[in-house]
Amino acid sequence: MIYYSAQLFRPEAIKYGPVINALKKDPRFEVFIISTGQHKEMLDDALAVFDIKPDYNLKVMQPGQTLAQITSRITDGLAKLLPQLKPDALTVHGDTGTTLAAALSGFHHHIPVIHIEAGLRSGNVYSPFPEEGNRKLVAQIASLHLAPTPGNAANLIREGIPENRIVITGNTVVDALLWAIEQIPQGDNTLLEALHQDTRKIILASAHRREAWEKIPDIANAIKVIAERPDVRVVIPMHKNPIVRQAFQNTLADMNNVDLIEPLNYLDFCRLMNRADIILSDSSGAEEEGPTLGKPTLILRSLTERPEATHSGSAILVGNSGEQIIHHVCRILDNLSAFKGANVQTDHYGDGLATQRVIGAIANFFGLGPAVQPFYCGCEMRPNNYFVTNAA
Repeated sequence: MIYYSAQLFRPEAIKYGPVINALKKDPRFEVFIISTGQHKEMLDDALAVFDIKPDYNLKVMQPGQTLAQITSRITDGLAKLLPQLKPDALTVHGDTGTTLAAALSGFHHHIPVIHIEAGLRSGNVYSPFPEEGNRKLVAQIASLHLAPTPGNAANLIREGIPENRIVITGNTVVDALLWAIEQIPQGDNTLLEALHQDTRKIILASAHRREAWEKIPDIANAIKVIAERPDVRVVIPMHKNPIVRQAFQNTLADMNNVDLIEPLNYLDFCRLMNRADIILSDSSGAEEEGPTLGKPTLILRSLTERPEATHSGSAILVGNSGEQIIHHVCRILDNLSAFKGANVQTDHYGDGLATQRVIGAIANFFGLGPAVQPFYCGCEMRPNNYFVTNAA
């Protein structure tokens, strides 16, 4: 039996959920789940959705801590725990500080590191910061790279990673999303019920990235202009960061057709995305989830490590300039049917079978199963598509 350890932080919990539950059901593996204990309320919500309980909690969260401090606390915690567990492999996910610290800990203890969601690259080590650097560093440590898309795999190959250590799986966020959409709502959410009855065009908006903090007031002002249209209703689940919340509240609190709400649980947020007509966000999750649901997705960034949907025209990089945001959102609002008709592809990031491929790749890594048939999306470059555009 392979003893297998997975570390958890809130963003990873959603994407890890299907994988952890599948591993727990597989008799070839015994799974230890390690939580760093960051953002406990949001993490607990995500874990509860998948009925997952961490076996260990490092409890590293402290107010005002720096990247160096949190990295140190995670590596210190794992340095005490990993010698006790003696896992055969340590999985890390994505690009957080948790991901880098856990990968380093695996390296320090000679434990093979399996990187789920490997190979995403923006091409600028400082954008997004520190995520881009984290991914590149983990790539130098990992023994197995589970890349969501062919483009991600190509990035790794260009960096010298051997092809036989890369498996293209699709992204498990698609598995989680498709599962969540099918779930029966638990309890009543008055806002969501009202939105389903509302005939206006619903815009789901959010912004929280560190590099965009100075531009949040501009984003809020752009949303205010858009929300003056009588055919629009804007819903903004506000990030817990006080800088972000204050900027939105200062500008939009008095707008009748803007709903400033607290963060939703995962299932309700998926229902909200599914109801939305347009998604406007700088969230990496929204970049993948919006196109998967066939929603026009406007990305509040000028550079992305998830370009597949922008290549096909299903998503648009609009930057965080107020003028550009207004231009692109209104253009799509006025041509919503045309956009949906021209951008019918939804498999940019996965087909709902990524979990199956991840488990198969891990089993094959240990000689417990055959090689995995890789995921290939159907995206095509369409430079003449009316909606394909980069931020000015």
